[in-house]
This record gives sequence, structure tokens and C-alpha cells, in this order.
Amino acid sequence: MTATAKSLRQAMAGLHTWTGLLFGWLLYAMFLTGAVSYFREEISQWMRPEVPALGQAPDAAASTASAIAGLQLLAPGASQWVIDLADERRNFIAASWRLGGGHGRAMLDPLTGKAVLARETTGGEFFYYFHFSLHYLPRAPARWLVGLATMFMLVAIISGVITHKKIFTNFFTFRPGKGARSWLDGHNMLSVWMLPFHLLITYTGLITLMTLYMPWGIDSAPGAAQARQSLRAEMTALMPPGAPSGRAAPLADVRAMAREAERRWGSGGVSRLIVDHPGDAASRVRVVRSDATRVSVSPRYLVFDGAEGALLEARDHSEPAAETRGVLYGLHLGRFAGVGLRWMYFLASLAGAGMVATGLVLWAVKRRARRRHLDAEQLAVGLRLVERLNIAAIAGLPVAMAAFFWGNRLLPAGIAGRPDWEIHLFFAAWLLMLFHASVRPVRRAWTEQFGAAAVLCATLPLWNLLAGKRHLLAAIREADWVFAGFELALLAAAAMFAAIAMKTARVGQELEAKPRVTSGGIPG
Repeated sequence: MTATAKSLRQAMAGLHTWTGLLFGWLLYAMFLTGAVSYFREEISQWMRPEVPALGQAPDAAASTASAIAGLQLLAPGASQWVIDLADERRNFIAASWRLGGGHGRAMLDPLTGKAVLARETTGGEFFYYFHFSLHYLPRAPARWLVGLATMFMLVAIISGVITHKKIFTNFFTFRPGKGARSWLDGHNMLSVWMLPFHLLITYTGLITLMTLYMPWGIDSAPGAAQARQSLRAEMTALMPPGAPSGRAAPLADVRAMAREAERRWGSGGVSRLIVDHPGDAASRVRVVRSDATRVSVSPRYLVFDGAEGALLEARDHSEPAAETRGVLYGLHLGRFAGVGLRWMYFLASLAGAGMVATGLVLWAVKRRARRRHLDAEQLAVGLRLVERLNIAAIAGLPVAMAAFFWGNRLLPAGIAGRPDWEIHLFFAAWLLMLFHASVRPVRRAWTEQFGAAAVLCATLPLWNLLAGKRHLLAAIREADWVFAGFELALLAAAAMFAAIAMKTARVGQELEAKPRVTSGGIPG
């Protein structure tokens, strides 16, 4: 090896270590909440047990007619209706509208169009928005922070590839029970196994918010206002309604519009209807193609005259740059993925969370090993801080997520701001884990927090069995695999957390038998 190559690897090793550490806790939370976001519709179903499962997607044309009938009663004077149809993963129609200066929303039965009565919750949407917008922070600064962390992640991946001399060997190497060496092997394996996915999801994550990070091209273009409108039309079918005519006219048959769309895109191809100025002669209806049938999320839709029912426009292509962005965005979201591929997205994202977590733990284990002759009070403040933050982030986040689900079941149905209280409970539990990690011995805190996550996850299905009409056994009996699948996933997560807790407890007991390595070291 030449001195130049050695120097480059050393430089990259330092860059890899510190870029990973500075944003590691945030990146771990982004990976973990992003992973569960691939099942946000299923999580939302579980968090609204009052809404029965559909079994199969209802007829799109009939559902649109039902939704229109429901909205004519709920929001007759609205300037815009937005109707997201039910499908195999969502068991209700999500309707929203603009009325005056405000907005409204409701859940509708896809068969009757009547409002669905269910507990208020943000459901799986919370994890989806948290993983790129965080919470409590203003939207723009939060997304800038997430973007900065993502850029650091990209730097950490590239510098990690340059650092490693034997990537192929790392694929197969794991030496358990070797302390820091084992953590390094685990970090390498999780990194190398899913390296293409980690690169893809990190790079496309930056693409999703590129107009926030780099708005200068549009802002400096001649006719910037028109350029922004054109850009918006390339990125979404949801645009502000134009001006109404002021002349009343009944809405044409939307079922025929939905059937025309399905004739072009196939069964299951329609996901959304947007009706501008319903009941006005200038009304327009956009029938939007589903993202589940294609990789790109660039908008495809048909525009109909709302009063006459005539097809006015078929948007079936995008400009090359917009289509490139749509494909990259679609690869990040994975909406095109069926059940099997969605599980692969989920597991690969979990591997990403594991990669970050093992890197954070490795940083602390290596430095504690160098100081094994010192007492806990003599360790550097930075090392002690990283150890506590590792526990609160890596083990505390699953506890907070389980508390969020428990809040969904235990908070009174009529409490004001119920969805917000679920989220407050999530952050309160996470803060409690930080406090716990700061006052307990390190190795015991790991065991106790993973143990708490195991107990909280394992007892949720039991609570539903004892207190709820909808539970795991009933779901299996009725072939309600969305509900049953979520509860089985909770039990699997509980088993995994319990195994980790027992492992850390056992290693801790072994370390106590070694006089100078007993001062609260992280289980190796």
C-alpha cells in the first residue's frame, strides 16, 4: 500500500467517524420511522379499530359516486373537493375540502359515502412526516436539518466505502463475543449487505426536497411566477382551483369519468379525484392515476369539464427532468411496491437503522476500551454523553413508539386534540428514556429500556384481546391480515427486544466478574 493511499484511508476514516457521530442519533430516528412508514396505511388501520376491514378494493366508479354524494352533504359550498379512494391498504375514503379560508376533512364509507365514526388519530402518518419534517419545529428549519443530516449520511457512506479495504470479506465476517471487533463486524455487515439500498435511499431522500434546498434556479428564471406554476404542475395534480363562473350547473356523472380513466390505466389505476368548484359551470374534475401501478410519482391525470363531463386534457407524460425526479422520488417512497417488495424496503431500512446504531455504539465501545483502567467518574464527559444519548436514541425510541400505540388505545375517545396527545405521549416517553439513561448505570439502562420496549409491544395484543372487539385471534379468524399482520409484527418486535435485553443482561453479568471492566461498560 502506498503512503498516499494509506493517508487517504486514514482521512476518510476520520471523516466517516465524525460525520456519522454528529448526526447519528437523528439519522437512526429517520431510518427507523422511515422503515415503519412503508406500512403507514396498515398502521393507520390498526389505530382505527372501529373501521372494519374491506377485504378487497371497492369499485372505483361506485366509490367516487358515493364520495360525491357524501361531500354534497358535508361541504356543499366548498371551492374544492379532494377524494382519496379506498384500496386494499386503506379501508375508507379520505375526503378533504376548501371552504372559505379554511379546510375540512372527513373519513367516508366507500360503499355509502356516509361519514365513518372512529377515534381521532394521526395513525401511521405521524411516523411518515416525522422522518423528514420532525415535530414541534417549524417546517422549513426542520427539513433543512433533515437535509443536512442526509448529506452527512451520504458523506459517511462514501467515506466508509473508501475506508474499507476488503468490502467483499466484510460481507461474510462476523466474530461474536469479541467486544469492539464484534461491533465493527456487525456495522460492516449491515453496511455492505444493503450498500446499494443505503446509497439509493440517501440520495433520493435529498431529491425529495430539492426545491427547498435549491430554489435559486426557479427564483432567478425569467417569469419566475409562471415558472413556479409550471414546476408545480410537473410535480403534483393538486393545484389551487381557478376562478368560478358564478353560474350554477350540476356536476356531471363522475362514474363515467372514473371508468374512462380505468379504461386507459387498468383496474385499480384510479386513486384520487379533485373537483374544483363543484356545482359551478366552470367546474373541473381531475381524475388522478394511482402511484401503486408505476415507479414514477410524476402526476398523471385526466381533466374533465365538471358540468359537461367532456374530457379536456390527458396528462400522460412529463418533461425529462421532471420524469427523472419523479422516478427517483418514487424509488424512495416505494409506493409501487407490492407486499413482498414493501417488506424488503422495511427490512433494508431497519438494516440502515442498525448500521447507524452499531456505528454509534462502536464509537463509545472503542473509547471506553482505551480507558478501561479508569472509573466511571473519570471518563471523558464526551464519552459519557455519547453513551447516554446512544441508549436514549437506540433503545428509547422503540419505547416511545410503543407508548404512542398505547396512547391510541388508552386516551379517552372524546378528549380534545386527541391526535396531538398521542404525539405528546410519544415525546414524553422518549424524554423519560433520556432521563432514565442519564441516571442509571449504562449497561443496566440498555437492559431496562429494551426490556420495557419488549413488555410494551408484547402486551398490546393482549390488551386488545381483553378489552377490544377487534383483536389478533378474531382478525386471523376473519382473514383480516392487515390487523393481524400488525399485531404479529408487534409480537415479533417484542421477541427481538426481549432477546436483546437478555443478551445485554447476560453480558453485563459476565463483565461484573472481571474487576477492571465492570464499571458500567457497554455490553460487548
